[in-house]
Amino acid sequence: MNTTARELFSTLQQLPTDERQQFFMLLANSLGEQENFSHQQVFGDLENALFTATEAAEYLEVSIATFRRYLKMQKITADSGIGSTHLYSLNSLREFKKALRATRRKST
Repeated sequence: MNTTARELFSTLQQLPTDERQQFFMLLANSLGEQENFSHQQVFGDLENALFTATEAAEYLEVSIATFRRYLKMQKITADSGIGSTHLYSLNSLREFKKALRATRRKST
């Protein structure tokens, strides 16, 4: 099989979230002792990636309804768009996810 890294990555993006998680669990287990991967090790190839609303919601670990509420409250804004599809950068989503975690810690 002569699959390129980009082709494999494209295929992974098309898998449902639970299947992608299973893939990364299998990958982590096959690499031996190292159990905790850095964000860069797992998502480094996505550094300049743009996410659709559904993908962004999955990344933030929120429902699409919650994601849309964040949009309406202007807590998240699209970085670009293609036609009527808005796209969100990994960097802006990462910063928002950090802010969400900080807010959750304060409320507990």
